[in-house]
Amino acid sequence: MNLFKKHKVKAQSTDENLVMFAIGGDRDAFCQIVERYQNLLCSLAYSSVGQVQLSEDLAQETFIEAWKGLANLEDPSKLKAWLCGILRFRVSAYFRKSTKQPTDLAVEYSEEHAIADTSAELEQTHINAQQQTLMWQVLSGLDETYREPLVLYYRQQQSIEKVANELDLTTDTVKQRLSRGRKLLKEAMFDFVEDGLTRSTPSLVFTVSVMSAISTLAPPAKAATMATGAVKGSSMIKLSTLASVLAVFSGLASSFFGLRAALDQSRTQRERRLAVKIVFGFLALAGVYVSGVFILRYLALNSIEASFVLSLFAHALALGYLVANIWLVDFMFKATRTLRAHERLFSPDAFHDEHDSPMSQKREFLSKLKLFGVPLVHVQFGRSEPAEKPALAWIAGGSRAYGMLFAWGGIAVAPVSVGIVSVGVFTAGAVGLGLLATGAVAIGGIAFGASSFGYKAYASMTALGWESAFSNGFSMAKTAAIGPIAHAQQVNTSVAAEISNLQVLVNNVTGLLLIIAVFVIVPSALYARNVRKRMRVK
Repeated sequence: MNLFKKHKVKAQSTDENLVMFAIGGDRDAFCQIVERYQNLLCSLAYSSVGQVQLSEDLAQETFIEAWKGLANLEDPSKLKAWLCGILRFRVSAYFRKSTKQPTDLAVEYSEEHAIADTSAELEQTHINAQQQTLMWQVLSGLDETYREPLVLYYRQQQSIEKVANELDLTTDTVKQRLSRGRKLLKEAMFDFVEDGLTRSTPSLVFTVSVMSAISTLAPPAKAATMATGAVKGSSMIKLSTLASVLAVFSGLASSFFGLRAALDQSRTQRERRLAVKIVFGFLALAGVYVSGVFILRYLALNSIEASFVLSLFAHALALGYLVANIWLVDFMFKATRTLRAHERLFSPDAFHDEHDSPMSQKREFLSKLKLFGVPLVHVQFGRSEPAEKPALAWIAGGSRAYGMLFAWGGIAVAPVSVGIVSVGVFTAGAVGLGLLATGAVAIGGIAFGASSFGYKAYASMTALGWESAFSNGFSMAKTAAIGPIAHAQQVNTSVAAEISNLQVLVNNVTGLLLIIAVFVIVPSALYARNVRKRMRVK
């Protein structure tokens, strides 16, 4: 997955993406919609009215009406059914207006090309020029062996004996040739009709006609009033929703395991109350942040003129949430260390077990195996003590963990790190800072999160990027932005999708989100299990 590589938007984009770009005013995307469905609509119209030119006129009117009302399409995945519905309505309107049925049109077609003689006798005894042409086109394709018996048979008043006599053949031979000739005639007629239908399919001229017709029309209503166009049913919106669900689930799961571990580490009632307050403090902070963003989103969608200012407020709120998280983590460590020192002084009886000693080996796991003088694994299980040093190893875990490869904890620093505040190359946590950063708030080269800040930013609520930004809420970037409230040089266009590498993201984001969820939940669960095993008072 290379998000920095420019990817050309595929011609076979999904209906959802094409609708999203078309709503944003991208006529190239709508041209792809026309090319994709012009044959279907023209064929349905032809089967109803029986005239090629009229069927193409009705299909063209359908596409023009679709362009005007595209913003009203609630579910872009049902684009085909929506277009067919418009076509059927126009066909019905045509018949109501002309008071003609499809069979009437066939009669009218014959009359327009018939020989100018309307007497009933001549109509019954003569074949018009058009019928002769069609008949010969079919008969000329038959071998003479079968064509001659057929022509003579029907001209000789359907007498096999007369045909046999004229051709010096036996009656059995004539019967065989007539039978074979009829089959060939049916096949030839089928091929003729098939060829005619194939030739009547709409060509590039039809596409050009539709695009010329909409060239003078304004973009769909929503795009004209607001440079947005994030469509409810698009793939990325669905993935954004999935990201939000996974983020909430991962956050609640890690909060649960974190609270359980903190309670197992506590020795007094005051320490337990502090642990509960800190966990609920993080949850309350997240609740205020999410509520604030959704309120701003609602206001922006209903006040287009103020959308830019509201976007700035939303991104400022995300930054405030980032700062508040870092402050709360710092407060958590200071408060727990201060309270632990106080409780050891005034409630010494609560710390009588062996594992309550700051020097107890049960408080940590430190591997004897070292690599370049650094322990392979170092995990701390006890509550942070005033003079306690951070866990340091190739794989480290604890309240403060510094890993050469991997770290997990309240503050985690490593190439791959997971924590409340995580710093590294690949990071996941409440606050993630890295080259590839994920979290409730993510800051990095490529950032994924509820809110994200980065060179390329992808988020479920607010995304602020340098080159590109995508979100289901507020998106702002220098070059390209996609979302309901988006601001950039390119907004909700195929160019914006190309710059944002949406196709790459669609193909890989589900797996990436699952990996993140596992990285967040599994270490939390294992840590809580070992804390309970080692530190819980029995």
